[in-house]
Amino acid sequence: MRRIGIIGMGYVGLTLAAGMARKGYEVHGVDIRPAVLESLSRGRPHIFEPGVEEAFGELIGKNLVVASELPADGVDAAVICVSTPIDEITREPDLRNLAAAARHVAERCAPSTLVVVRSTVPVGASRSVVLPPLVAGWGSARLVMAPERTIQGQALRELVDLPQVVGGLDEESLELGRALFSGFAKQIVAVSNLETAELVKLTNNCHTDVIYSFGNEVAMLTERFGLDPLEVIRATNLDYPRPDIAKPGYVGGGCLSKDPYLMIASSGAGGPVPHLIRTARELNEELPVHVAHRMVELMRATGGSTLTVLGWAYKGWPPTDDMRGTPIAAMMPVFEDAGITVLGHDPLVGADVIRAYGGRPVDPVSGFRAADAVLVITDHPQYRALDVAGLLRGSPVRVVFDSWRILDAAAVTGCGVRYAGLGFDPMVRPTVTEVPA
Repeated sequence: MRRIGIIGMGYVGLTLAAGMARKGYEVHGVDIRPAVLESLSRGRPHIFEPGVEEAFGELIGKNLVVASELPADGVDAAVICVSTPIDEITREPDLRNLAAAARHVAERCAPSTLVVVRSTVPVGASRSVVLPPLVAGWGSARLVMAPERTIQGQALRELVDLPQVVGGLDEESLELGRALFSGFAKQIVAVSNLETAELVKLTNNCHTDVIYSFGNEVAMLTERFGLDPLEVIRATNLDYPRPDIAKPGYVGGGCLSKDPYLMIASSGAGGPVPHLIRTARELNEELPVHVAHRMVELMRATGGSTLTVLGWAYKGWPPTDDMRGTPIAAMMPVFEDAGITVLGHDPLVGADVIRAYGGRPVDPVSGFRAADAVLVITDHPQYRALDVAGLLRGSPVRVVFDSWRILDAAAVTGCGVRYAGLGFDPMVRPTVTEVPA
């Protein structure tokens, strides 16, 4: 199988297209958004991911093409990489894109085509949503679930290095899936069915969400007690032979902000409720709101109404421009209600996006000169390298909230500026709570 169709040119489809084209496959990328197709046809990806722009710039029009439909004469394998969002209110999964992609494959391809579900879906969706249109059109189908598990910023490397999980509708499908992904992945992990592969992806991401939530829980406690969460976690982990505790931090992105709800939906009406997964997600979603309220309190204590926010993407390392699950989305309503003017900067997020979220774009130097307070949301390398003492000298900034503790705290306080972070404020004295005997 050398002729591959990839439906959906979001993060998952885009990186897979670049990676497979690099390996010599004939890749046909499909998307229904005209602006995306126009940009990609010029070799200019609409999403930042190291190595992807180089691949498209070199290979577009050669063994890599993009269009609004699959080729009329079909492909050897059609990989479904469309988004599977959740409803913002009900948190229920919206699988209309998945169903539409399956219908398109059934219309443009043949029963000999291997269909691969790579989108993250609730357990059972490959069989209940993708399979029926294929069987209705063809009478039978070759179908596998092979979940994407890469991290943004390292996707092209991890496409090769990470074990590729493949679950098939039947043995023939499974063997075809193994053969396809063996063309570029170093290791194939064959599982017994579609549903196992679906649950592998959800388990990976929900476990990560839970791990991060525990670090955030610790930070909420240290804030209450006037302690330092990094000191607690550092001492907890040092040479201790149990799983490490994660540092506190925001948890967003297209996967971790969505997949726990797909796992919850997988249990079905009346099924067992994944309490731990639900609670972890609620805690991680509450953290940005909590920090926003804390920032308002600090600004009221130190004076001023202009805040510079450094970092608008959901994370800074590995660097990304992805705004899905970004902390700033939950913070802005709090700042607006408090009458705070927000200035914004991100090394990869465009000025138009910052404006769309309600901020006024600035560079870091201007941001320090114009603000009464600074909030660092992401740990982008550019922010780690800031000369914070130089930026603060002569500026009106009175408080710096360093979410990831990447700045020189001594340099900040040495300028007479209050310094705080997640679960940490050295100006709050440790407290002792009376415990009943």
